[in-house]
Amino acid sequence: MNKRYNIAVLFFLLVFGACKDDFLDRKPMDSISDADVWKDPALVQSYVNELYVDVWDPFIDSWKVMHTAITDEGMYLRDKGTDVVLKGTFTPENMGTLTQFGRWEPYYKAIRNCNLLFENMDRVPFTDEAMKNRLLGETYFLRAYFYLNLVSHFGGVPLITKSFGLDSGEEMFVERSSFEDCVEQIVADCDQAIALLPESYGADHKGRATKFSAMAAKSRILLYAASDLYNKAANSNALVGYVGGNRQERWQRAYEAAKDLLDNPGPHRLYQPTDSATENYGRVFLDNHNPEIIFAILHNKELKGTSVDLWNGPNGYHNWGGNLPIENFVSGYQKRDGSPFDWNNPEDAANPYVGRDPRFYASILYNGAKWRQRPTDAAALDPDNVIQTGRKEVYNASTNKIEEVWGVDTRYSPIENWNASITGYYTRKFLDINVDGQFFRGEQPWIIFRYAEILLNYAEAALALGRESEAREAINTVRTRAGMPTSTVSGQALVDLYRYERKYELAFEGHRYFDMRRWLIAESLMNVPAKGIDILAKLNADRKTYTYQYKIIDVAPRQFNVKGYFAPIPIGEIQKNPKLQQNPNF
Repeated sequence: MNKRYNIAVLFFLLVFGACKDDFLDRKPMDSISDADVWKDPALVQSYVNELYVDVWDPFIDSWKVMHTAITDEGMYLRDKGTDVVLKGTFTPENMGTLTQFGRWEPYYKAIRNCNLLFENMDRVPFTDEAMKNRLLGETYFLRAYFYLNLVSHFGGVPLITKSFGLDSGEEMFVERSSFEDCVEQIVADCDQAIALLPESYGADHKGRATKFSAMAAKSRILLYAASDLYNKAANSNALVGYVGGNRQERWQRAYEAAKDLLDNPGPHRLYQPTDSATENYGRVFLDNHNPEIIFAILHNKELKGTSVDLWNGPNGYHNWGGNLPIENFVSGYQKRDGSPFDWNNPEDAANPYVGRDPRFYASILYNGAKWRQRPTDAAALDPDNVIQTGRKEVYNASTNKIEEVWGVDTRYSPIENWNASITGYYTRKFLDINVDGQFFRGEQPWIIFRYAEILLNYAEAALALGRESEAREAINTVRTRAGMPTSTVSGQALVDLYRYERKYELAFEGHRYFDMRRWLIAESLMNVPAKGIDILAKLNADRKTYTYQYKIIDVAPRQFNVKGYFAPIPIGEIQKNPKLQQNPNF
């Protein structure tokens, strides 16, 4: 109970509207004893509010590095701990950005706070039983979420369901539980939350976990648990997977968990507010409270807001580049008719950014993409307001020579070129065209669970169970919203289509890191260099028109080591707890 209560409560008063008007007149958290908290239902509400602060949020977290940066989706412009991960040289002593993503210490602190509430809830003089149940449900959901993220990174972890004090002694040294036991604990917490949480809230409580949030968490952990990584035939290490049991039963549980939510979705559905497929997809990540969101971290720009526009936008807008798409990922977007894009096809190579999957245009800023008005000092350099990540030839009449002019969004730009992309692309997804990131913050939600993921979870489990027609229907539902043609394929082609949909529908949302690992495909995808695109607009003989030339280039080496399927337990935790067993190959 040592966090700054006045700051945290102010945040949640404004975002959730959860506490009484006179509550700010109370003592700050760092001067309130445990005994005070459990005597006052209003303090308990604020205690639960503060648990949400521990949910990781890359839109406001330090340096804003996303999982994207250590996958085949993209890279981070600056190192910030990604280099050791991408080169396979990370260790328990130097985990790089895996420290930030794995969040071992922050999550165990959060889990302890959850456990404290469970141990003390019966002491609180609630007069509103529904409120008590809701707060319990939120806490069960949050503990499930914290464990879900720990297990997804590390495999089996210590299952701690009670709080320890400074006098707990060796009792605090808890060994890692099996992966299977961890999965069952997460499922049990989700089931508790499902039973206790409401289906929705009034306007003052938007952003809180609902019954459907817990159902979504259950769907994800059971899908992961049934996947290849945790079901190797020769596995004998219960910390990193199953050592027995029936895998088909695991797929059945994953199938049922997703189906339960799809059969009873409450207010949730795919978001389609316009007639434009690209706009529909893009607005999922901009519009707070849209019905596709099952659980998200909401932001209030008047209080703090997001800096995702500043950190990821192009340098030509005085933004900082940040998480950059790489050509390895970009070239995988299908064409609008559902056929693959191919650089070896002359028609595709001549117009690589024409006629692609509508999600491409909502996710990627590419050379020539229409974008927002340039800032005043860059306006004269870009009268057309398009992204400039290439260079072009220009005839200089005074010298009678052809000269090369680099775009405003390149490493040779006069505008903050140190923040320019090295891949030829910027992230478009999540960015709000109405927010000038140089000066203002946004309110984009960081979405943790959404309806499209559940459709895809359902499709994957259905495929594993041989229910192809059900899987195809779910996949086509996602494709239809995206403006892509439906498909009738079957067999391996349907599996491939599913993996395409999951890869590009959920792009940059933090799924790819785990999907590559649980499908055991990281070795094939991450042992090739990150690639970019070099673009030259070559002046034609008329000195008015251009022919564009595109060259794929290597921008950063990568090497994946088999140890990278699991993150190492941080060395500091191993040193503190002699019962902790390190992951294989570390």
